[in-house]
Amino acid sequence: MIRFVLDSSVAISWCLVDELEGYAEAVLALMPNAEAFVPGIWLLEIVNTLLVAERRNRMNHKQTETAINLLESLLIQVDELTENQALGATLLLGREQGLAAYDAAYLESAIRMGLPLATLDVRLEEAATRCGVTLLNPYEVAEN
Repeated sequence: MIRFVLDSSVAISWCLVDELEGYAEAVLALMPNAEAFVPGIWLLEIVNTLLVAERRNRMNHKQTETAINLLESLLIQVDELTENQALGATLLLGREQGLAAYDAAYLESAIRMGLPLATLDVRLEEAATRCGVTLLNPYEVAEN
């Protein structure tokens, strides 16, 4: 079973049909044989994006429920240590890498857990690479 840290940018792509793209689709295809970890902020990021999409008429309540059902069907574990790291390691990563606290939380989780990171966020990708965090390559994993 593959294990990785899942950035909200990938999960949001699964939820917003008009944003689904190749990388996110490939990560989703791995999920039946994967365990994804997310920082505590992930749930709020997902809900906020869904609410904004509804307000902008990009999706309706039924589509939101479908997206939530999809996410709840996947093995996604909330990292309960996110808050413990916020005032220390996450703050330092945010400063050093020029990231928002939210993005730094994903990077901190990946570093602490020693897991690859799945993200569509270019700045987060660049910071992960600078910090020696492996970026999940779903195409490579699928071949193995």
